[in-house]
Order: sequence, then structure tokens, then C-alpha cells
Amino acid sequence: MTSFSLEPEYEELRASLRRIAEDGIAPNAAAADELEEYPWASWKAWANAGFAGLPFPEQFGGQGAGILAHALAVEEVARVCGSSSLFVFISKLGLTAVLDHGSDELKAKYVPRVASGEAQASYCLSEAGAGSDVSGMTTRAVRDGDQYVLNGRKLWITNAGVSDFYTVFCKTDPAAGHRGISAIVVEKDSPGFSIGKLEHKMGMRGSPTGEIVLDDCTVPVQNLVGEEGRGFYYAMGALDRSRPLVGAQALGLAQGAFEVATQYVQDRRQFDQRIADFQGIQFMLADMATRIDAARLLVYRACALLDAGLPGTAGASSMAKLFASDTAMRVTTDCVQLLGGAGYTRDFPNERMMRDAKVTQIYEGTNQIQRVVIAKQLLG
Repeated sequence: MTSFSLEPEYEELRASLRRIAEDGIAPNAAAADELEEYPWASWKAWANAGFAGLPFPEQFGGQGAGILAHALAVEEVARVCGSSSLFVFISKLGLTAVLDHGSDELKAKYVPRVASGEAQASYCLSEAGAGSDVSGMTTRAVRDGDQYVLNGRKLWITNAGVSDFYTVFCKTDPAAGHRGISAIVVEKDSPGFSIGKLEHKMGMRGSPTGEIVLDDCTVPVQNLVGEEGRGFYYAMGALDRSRPLVGAQALGLAQGAFEVATQYVQDRRQFDQRIADFQGIQFMLADMATRIDAARLLVYRACALLDAGLPGTAGASSMAKLFASDTAMRVTTDCVQLLGGAGYTRDFPNERMMRDAKVTQIYEGTNQIQRVVIAKQLLG
């Protein structure tokens, strides 16, 4: 990355990713959004191509790719389908704490099934009273002999009802604030586990977001991830590595909308000339292209820092997520404008991409929270 360009192996990977995205995922994107249905055909195409295991270690059946390679995958899928780009990274987020801190037995139990594409996983942190303020969670886990009994509700869970495993962050010591949070893996068939309300959303409509309900839900004590009371730190560490992937998702949405709009303004004629020949249009395109390139550099830099294990990753991850998501919202909105009335219809994917882009400013920590993280890094 020192030359500000990707190594040839990354470009080869991108070419492969683009082929599967355009051939196996893009054809299903509009229907998934319109019907609010999980794009199973897209997931099967992705898993059958072997990409489900891309970010997982080779010892568990994955390809052992780093975060930069994973970001390329998210970007290329988001370029054609925002909803599908969520299944590209949500299972890794769901199992990051397990990979980093779980026992060998826990890793062997869950990671190979996800890496093979047989199963999927979710990350369960937010609650009605605990969004940006994670320490405000009330979901409780009480040890009872050789099992934990969990009670509570988790909201805004990506892949709710689709995933097979859920890493649930909960209080094992309610009096200890954020130091009383632990992480426990809950299987979908665990007694007392159920799916609650599924949200009807503005965007990412082909990816279910919903509530998981834990009603005297019992799981073995072996499903504790790492140590009791360390869950907050496990959760934040996972988000640091997931935020650049949200940036990559935003980047893909912006790129996809930009490509559609650029082609449209070259084809569309008014006043006996292409609308691309009007300077006002050209300036809009120039500004969009510049912001997309700047976002790409921030995203790739954050990923490269994480892959290299260098310091400054928290701030870099937040900058990447912040700038790329703001860019996606602005670019997709401008692309709808460039298409005029046509952009406001579902004949083109731009309006879907605009709706999909909005949530990238909200999840994995709102952009206001990203500014808090960046400021803390700057001011110590």
C-alpha cells in the first residue's frame, strides 16, 4: 500500500469478487429489496464460490484473508447489493470475540461451520436502553451449575432469524457497569431463545434486522467467551475491526451509484447535447469521484493498519467509517439527482442505494460516536 495502489493479488481477488457479485448477486438485489426477503440465492452463490470462509483462519477451513481482502469483498458486493454485503461480514463480526478470546473448544465448535458456509452468526450488543451507551444494557446472565440462564432482549440484530449462532453480550455482574459485561454464544435452538419483532426498514431491506428474546434461555458454561467481565472490551475490539468494513460497504454503495449515474448522463440528451456536457453536471461528477477516492484511501489505510497490527487503528477505523458513510449518503443522493425523475423510480438501483446508504451513518456506532472516538484519540 505504500504506492497507494493494491498489490496484484488483491486486484486478482477483486476481479473474482466482481464476477460473483455481478453474476450471482446483482440479479437478486431488486427483488430482495422489494419483497423484504433474505436473498438466499445470493447467499448460496457466495457460499458455493467458497467466499464464506474468506476472512476465517485456515485452521478452521477458511482462506485466512486479512481485513483488507475482506473489505474488498464487502465493497464489491455492496456495489451491486447493499443487503447482500451484510452477509459478507456479519458472521465474522459475530465470531470475532470467539476467535480472539474463546477457548479452543469453542472455536472448533462454531468457526468451521461458518467458514464452510453451512451456518451464519450474529453479533448481539444493542438493547432498547443501550445503543451508544453499551454499559446501560440490562440483559442478564446468571450461572446455575454447569449452565448460564439468560434473560433479556437484544435489538437491531442483523441476520435475526437467519443466523444459527448469536454472540450475546450481557451482564454477569450488574453492579460493575461496563466491567460486568460478558459474552456468551447462544445457539438458535437453545431452550428459551426466540426471535421477536423484525423491523420494516428504509434500506437494507433484504437483510433481516430484529429482536432476539432470551426467556430463561439456558446455555452451557463452556459457551462463555474468554473471561467473565471482559465482554465490553471484546465488543469494542470487534467493532474496531468491523468499522472499516462498514466503510467498505458505504464505499461500494457510492461506487455503484456513481457508475450508474455516470453512464446515464452520457446517454441522456437534452437541448441537443448529452447532459454530461454541461459543466454543472461535470462539477458534480468531479466532486463525487474525489470523495469516493478519498474514502477508498481511508478505508484501505485502516484495513492495512489492522492487518499489520500497527497502532492508531481505533482512530483510523472511525475515520474510515465516518468519512466513507458520509460520502455514500452524499454521493447516492447526488446520483439520484443526476437521473432526475428516473432516479426517483425503481427502474434504476440508485434510489435503493440511497436508502441503503443511510444506515451506514448509524450502525457500528453512529457518526457522532465516531467523532467522539477520533477526538479521544487526538486528545488522549
